[in-house]
Amino acid sequence: MKFQDIGFFSRRDAKEKRDMKKIRSYTWFLLMLFLLGIMFVPPFMYPLTKEEKKQNFLLITIDTLRADRLSCYGSQNPKTPNIDSLAERGVLFSRAFANTSTTLPSHANILLGTTPNHHGVHENLNFVVKEELQTLAEHLKNNGYSTGAFVGAYALDSRFGLSQGFDVYDDKYSRFHSVNLVSLERNAEAVIEAALEWLQGRISPWFLWIHCWDPHSPYDPPEPFKTQYKDHLYEGEVAYVDLVLGKLFDYMKENKLFDSTLVIFTGDHGESLGQHGEDTHGYFAYNSSIWVPLIISSPETASGRVDNYVSHIDIFPTACDVLEIKKPFFLQGTSLLPAIIGKKLPERPIYFESLYPYYSHGWAPLKGFILKEKKFIDSPIPELYDLNHDFDELNNLAQRKKVAQLRSQLKDIIQALTPSKKIDATQKVDRETRERLASLGYISTVRVSQKKDFSARDDVKVLLPYMNRVGEGWKLYKNGEQDAAIKLLKEIIEERQDVDLAYKHLASIYQETGNQDEAIVILEQGLDVLPSSYEIFIDYIKALILAQQYDKVISSFEKTNIREAEYDPEIWSNLGTAYASKGNFDQAIKAFEMGLSLDDKHPELYNNLANACYSQGLQAKDSLIFSRSFEYYKKAIELDPEFPAPYYGLGHAYIQQGNLGGAIYCWEKALETNPDFRQAHFDLALAYLNTGNKAKALDLLSEYKKRYYHLMTLAEKERLDALIEQCQK
Repeated sequence: MKFQDIGFFSRRDAKEKRDMKKIRSYTWFLLMLFLLGIMFVPPFMYPLTKEEKKQNFLLITIDTLRADRLSCYGSQNPKTPNIDSLAERGVLFSRAFANTSTTLPSHANILLGTTPNHHGVHENLNFVVKEELQTLAEHLKNNGYSTGAFVGAYALDSRFGLSQGFDVYDDKYSRFHSVNLVSLERNAEAVIEAALEWLQGRISPWFLWIHCWDPHSPYDPPEPFKTQYKDHLYEGEVAYVDLVLGKLFDYMKENKLFDSTLVIFTGDHGESLGQHGEDTHGYFAYNSSIWVPLIISSPETASGRVDNYVSHIDIFPTACDVLEIKKPFFLQGTSLLPAIIGKKLPERPIYFESLYPYYSHGWAPLKGFILKEKKFIDSPIPELYDLNHDFDELNNLAQRKKVAQLRSQLKDIIQALTPSKKIDATQKVDRETRERLASLGYISTVRVSQKKDFSARDDVKVLLPYMNRVGEGWKLYKNGEQDAAIKLLKEIIEERQDVDLAYKHLASIYQETGNQDEAIVILEQGLDVLPSSYEIFIDYIKALILAQQYDKVISSFEKTNIREAEYDPEIWSNLGTAYASKGNFDQAIKAFEMGLSLDDKHPELYNNLANACYSQGLQAKDSLIFSRSFEYYKKAIELDPEFPAPYYGLGHAYIQQGNLGGAIYCWEKALETNPDFRQAHFDLALAYLNTGNKAKALDLLSEYKKRYYHLMTLAEKERLDALIEQCQK
């Protein structure tokens, strides 16, 4: 019995063990499934932890900003508390340099992470970033970022190519018909307000680029800065920008964005302010114009200061490393993240150039590099400076034997930065545009070649003083000393026939004083010596139009091969005006359309195109072409509501439709925007007379007589008096 009991219990025990083994195996199986499930759950099935969320990225570039005008860089005047607060929470780089001395190429360096040797953009206006190049915005967009840019001036207009990769590229500065394109801008407050509107409610991650133009000349800060800094208006502009940035930084604090945002603050270049004989920038590449502030603030880094020599092309790779995004292969800069966390950066050359004088005036090119606190500037009169002991570059250490080695070193640096297939950023026009150019007969296979051999006579240091003297001559004229101004400008031309602005300003004086023929003679002399000078050419064309020499305008286009024709809408506007004035509206329309293909936000071109369609439609009795004039007049008004000409033209288009009320509205607007618009004044009076409103017509005609009677011919006076009498009856 006992034996059986023992046997019985032994069998039960074995069964339990087998059952337990099965349970354990099943449990392990479920556990493995659970673990595998955790490992392979898609990312969208669980929220990102704080550490795994991507940082936002705010890039701030202030135009024409000297580092030493910020109090965090030692300035006593002005004080810049808001920028200083950014420096206190971030890392300040004491020796950061722009690779170029003008706006468009500097921003190309920043947003492409390469030097002009690679991307091909060497100066403003006549270069365009090629579409095949990848911008920082495109790279971040490919990595899940929403992207927005808000810029302050025409130098960074979307037509120059830096808009690539931005969901929003806001270049909505006011377009005034009476303002030169290069002078178009909006103040920092307008830029920041537009940027904050975009930022509100933005879902992370985002990349926001803000550009403020204000410190750029002419210096005209708003009050109270204009009074407070009346003797130092540049500093007033800097103080104003700092104040406005405070609004942006306050928003970021209130919304705790500093806790999740990489902020990089810099200037695109500096401003000489008279150092080395340069008033502004763009000619030299001394530290006064290429030393810039650079502050990098990130939630994960402590504040500090870095004295390593760095440059703009380092910003792109730094952003990638801080944001933990793979860097593109083409970048030419070095990530500054090691320096931010306290490590030393390796020594490497910093390339720089200033080629505005070369491309715009035909002067000797200026290039160089900085390495181991030595700065070499290559030009016909070379320069070498020890920046450790002579940061203001007052003691030139260049010696003949040393210069040869430095030039060889510079050549190697440039070669290393230049791709095997060189990019020509001057070739903006696409095939369709080029074909349209060719159809007008204005594309040649031969380009005006740049001079290749230079002597000391061509050095910027030699030629800039002549430009300064030209400026003195213009000031003399503006101060009422006309004869002294003409004498000085003529002396400059006798000494140096290749100073283009001397011809330009001398011709302007003759034009403004009514000597139109002499102005044309001076400009023709300038073109004989400098056939590729845009400054002289564009003024020559305008002078011919004023003199009603339209055939000469057209022939000048046919025989002059000037590279700006492929980029500058003003050239096509002038050509179209010449054709329209001759009654060749078909060719005029083509020229105006060509201009708009280069800049589709040009109110004067839209108005001119509308006029041409209006005249062509009436002449050919083509209602389709005529109807296009309405669209173009309205577009011109939309772009510049203060432009009286399109209101006037649109009024006449309404008259052709029998819409007298529409015409009256338009002519009243034209007169409102310009009370001295004589023809609109007279036509408005006639329109009211035709509606039977004699009282309104009489008021207008009486005012017209008071203003213009002394300027009228006898026949015009008789007609006006008859109309007034008709109103009185």
